[in-house]
Parts: sequence; structure tokens; C-alpha cells
Amino acid sequence: MLSATLSGFALGASLIIAIGAQNAFILRQGLIRSHVFVLSLICAASDALLIAAGVAGLGTIVARSPTLIAVVSLGGAAFLAAYAILAFRRAWRPAVMVAGAPESMGLKAAVLTCLAFTFLNPHVYLDTVILLGSLSAAFEGQERVAYGAGAVTASFVWFFGLGYGARLLAPLFARPSAWRVLDVLIGLVMSLLAGGLLLSLGQNS
Repeated sequence: MLSATLSGFALGASLIIAIGAQNAFILRQGLIRSHVFVLSLICAASDALLIAAGVAGLGTIVARSPTLIAVVSLGGAAFLAAYAILAFRRAWRPAVMVAGAPESMGLKAAVLTCLAFTFLNPHVYLDTVILLGSLSAAFEGQERVAYGAGAVTASFVWFFGLGYGARLLAPLFARPSAWRVLDVLIGLVMSLLAGGLLLSLGQNS
């Protein structure tokens, strides 16, 4: 049981801890201390739902639906491109955001943006539902459940650690130049991810 849990945790962490749209969004929200708990919970709970679906066998169905992957890829690319433009605009006119500053995004908008980053990214299905789900076949019964629980735990630890740990960088981001660098990096990441989605879609068509 312990071995299965640790295997799930290690693989889940290796897939989640990477520079991506979702992580960049949580990092920025954590820096301005805006809706951190709700957004971290949404990301972690979404991963938990998808991991559970994968462990239960949904990965095989998703893998056999290229149309579903194509639709999600197009929607995700458009959304990421739009957010990249917003990030570059913020970098053009950076603002100093410190603890206690007005929130840059309302709760509803933040939640919808977070959900879009999560479910309009086809890689999240490939990583959680298909990859984690298929590798869970190496375990049976309670060990399979423990494997899934380990992967879910990694997601909760990462997103809450990223969201609340970001405030430790607040002194650095008291300068406009730091926000400019961050937003340029976010814009580049979003642009590369959008381009990657379109490229993979073209190769598979």
C-alpha cells in the first residue's frame, strides 16, 4: 500500500510541477493574494476528479476520441493566446502589487479563468486521465486506490504550496520591473503552449 501511494505521489508530482498555464496563473494570484484558497482548491479538486476517472478506466475512452482532443485543443489554444496578449499588455504597463492591494480580478472571473486553464488544456487529460490512469493498471484493488490517492495528494500539496508560498516572493515583486519580467514570462509560456497545441493538432489531422 505504501509503495503504491508513493509511486502515485511521485508520478503525480512529476507531471504537475512544471511551467504551465495553470501554475503561472496560480503563482500570479498567490503573489497578489487574490482568491488563493478557492483557486488552489479548484485546481487540486479538478485534478482529483480527473485522476479518479483515469484510475477507474476512463483513459481508454478518451484516448480513442481524437475529435474530443481536437475540440479541446482548439479551444485551449484560443484561450491561451488571448491570455498571452493580456499578459503582454500588463508587462507594457506593470503595476506594483503588494499585500493588501485591490484585487485585479473578481471571484467569478477568477474561478472561470481557473476552470478554463484546467479543462481547456488537453495535456491535463493526457497526464491525469490517460497516463496516470493507464499506469494504475499495474496495481490491483486497494493498491490501485492508494496509487490514485498518492497522485491526488501530490496535486493538493503542490497547488496549495504554490498559491500560499508565492507570498514569500512579495518583497521582490514590490518593484514594477519584477512584474514586467513575470508577465513577459507568462505571456511567452502561454504563447508557446498555444502554438504547441495548434502544431500537435496539425500533425494529427
